[in-house]
Amino acid sequence: MTSDGQGGANVALWAHGADAVEFCVLGADGERRIELRHRTNHVFHDIIDHCPPGTRYGFRVHGPWDPERGLRWNPAKLLTDPYARALTGSLRLDPALADHAPDGSASTLDSAGVVPHSVVVDSTFDWGDDQAPRTPWPDTVIYEAHVRGLTVRHPDVPEAMRGTYAGLGHESVIAYLRDLGVTAVELLPVHHFVSEPRLLELGLSNYWGYNSIGYFAPHAHYSSRGTLGGQVDDFKAMVRALHQAGIEVILDVVYNHTAEGGPDGPTLSFRGIDNPGYYRLGEGGRYVDYTGCGNTLDISQPHVLQLVMDSLRYWVTDMHVDGFRFDLASALARSFHDVDMLGSFMTAIAQDPILRTVKLIAEPWDVGPGGYQVGSFPVLWAEWNDKYRDGLRSYWRGTGSVSELARRLSGSADLYADNNKHPQSSINFVTAHDGFTLRDLVSFEQKHNLANGEDNRDGTDHNLSANYGEEGPTDDPGIEATRLRQMRNFLTTLLLSTGVPMICAGDEMGRTQAGNNNAYCQDNETSWVDWSLLPWQEDLRAFVAHVVRLRREHPVFRRHSFFTGDRISEHGHKDVLWLTTLGVEMTEPEWHDPSLHAIGMWLSGMAHADDPRRPWTDSSYVLLLNAGTESVTFSLPGPPVATGYSLVIDTEVGCVMTGPSEPDPRITRQVVVAGRGMVVLAAHHASSGG
Repeated sequence: MTSDGQGGANVALWAHGADAVEFCVLGADGERRIELRHRTNHVFHDIIDHCPPGTRYGFRVHGPWDPERGLRWNPAKLLTDPYARALTGSLRLDPALADHAPDGSASTLDSAGVVPHSVVVDSTFDWGDDQAPRTPWPDTVIYEAHVRGLTVRHPDVPEAMRGTYAGLGHESVIAYLRDLGVTAVELLPVHHFVSEPRLLELGLSNYWGYNSIGYFAPHAHYSSRGTLGGQVDDFKAMVRALHQAGIEVILDVVYNHTAEGGPDGPTLSFRGIDNPGYYRLGEGGRYVDYTGCGNTLDISQPHVLQLVMDSLRYWVTDMHVDGFRFDLASALARSFHDVDMLGSFMTAIAQDPILRTVKLIAEPWDVGPGGYQVGSFPVLWAEWNDKYRDGLRSYWRGTGSVSELARRLSGSADLYADNNKHPQSSINFVTAHDGFTLRDLVSFEQKHNLANGEDNRDGTDHNLSANYGEEGPTDDPGIEATRLRQMRNFLTTLLLSTGVPMICAGDEMGRTQAGNNNAYCQDNETSWVDWSLLPWQEDLRAFVAHVVRLRREHPVFRRHSFFTGDRISEHGHKDVLWLTTLGVEMTEPEWHDPSLHAIGMWLSGMAHADDPRRPWTDSSYVLLLNAGTESVTFSLPGPPVATGYSLVIDTEVGCVMTGPSEPDPRITRQVVVAGRGMVVLAAHHASSGG
């Protein structure tokens, strides 16, 4: 729906198999229904007078009711506009909303506000001199955050702005993000969404937002300016403020399914407009479910593909976002049944002159057959790398292998090098919104999800976690020290690995969810970031900021290409060396030794690996990792590999020094690394200038 510039609107709705469409204007005096008189190429359209910004509207679509053939037209349902720029209201429970055969009369409950309504918006906005930061992938540090959860308890954000786009764009929050050193926020879904009826019956709500119903509409609940279009300006102002601070905005988007769920879900939009035109249907009109959410949007349909592409371009061109993380992206790549990386959606993205220039991140799996596709997405795409997550979790709890650790530390070349991709294809993470927080990862061995109302059946049991002696909170200082050291280990490894690191909001300050590893329905203190920090939490936050700074200031941690292991100088230097505790290179049998828990990683600071005549431009670094329970002594290589060392990080005591310029005479050729500890050293060379 677009304005005609004179207070009216050009209204259009694609509804392939429908018989008629009514445009419904909602006001204080009730509902005004206007039949769209024209039909062109399956699009019903007309010019409608008196539709100024702020007008609430919807559609009633007429057609046959035959669920066994997938036909679910029902004019009793007031439907939202798939292209609405704003929606107002949420789904509220009422027996009249049950999906049943139409009785010939339209529901007055729909127009009373038990379902969302579409809103006419004014698209003008003063962007000023807004510029996209366009941070290169190797320099990117992602911070995965929830708009509401990050800001709703922030003491420096005005109360009226907490939990909103304006709160996220507030100077105190932006200052925090800049001080931490992140370059991009990846926001959990902000497309307008509703809660599932099952949650509403339990008195809960969908907090995460993976239940979209409006692909062009910012979620109204996060608005500080009202929900009759104010949410659009609120979102734009947030993006503008973050861009001014050099921070990119990446949206987690859910195009794989919608909030209408399975056959018993609410009819809110797509199902009532053209059920077989929008969803993958099987025999007997059943929904094909590759998502675990009741339905799968059929992106192989030309009109659905057009909708998704139009939505993506809108968020880039009109809303100025910098990229997308695609939830269950394998479902989008399916042609007919199989995942096809040359299918319509992947091809459309690859050729699009706007979308191919922004950050594209795949969650590279769905729940259907053949859905696990880590390492298979095309060259434009980065991927959430769960092999990195599981490899690090296993290693640091003492059950993983050093060979798997080495693959993940060095950029996961086994997944990406053969596809002509680069290390930045790997989005490295240890925790995300889905699962334990980092503090809970080192505090709980079992999930504790009873508050979700599913008898603790929901959420994964494959957590690769450990509690180090006691489940949950403890007063034991030894256990607390181990847990804090493990948090530092995880964060240091994550931030110094080759690839793109992603921090889950609050992990840098030790946020807990009390062992809930599936807090999708907990819009409360369980999920919200608590900004009242204890001294150890302040210290952890400062530690993380220093490690981020170390990564930013030293290009050896931000490689553009994979390691080769080849010698790159006349002195025998390699771009990477894997060291035993004796200070010599790992042998093949040692790579397969399950009892080996300590390893060293030498990172060469040579400027150009292909030209050994070029001068050194950075210190080389040595990462010494020990996942065993007892301390170990590492021997360090001497000349010509290095003439001396200086301490940069010791996770046992939490120290970080980001600018060593001279060898420390106190660092001898032998260094003790604590049990479950990590030490990072700068290695100095006579020709390195430090």
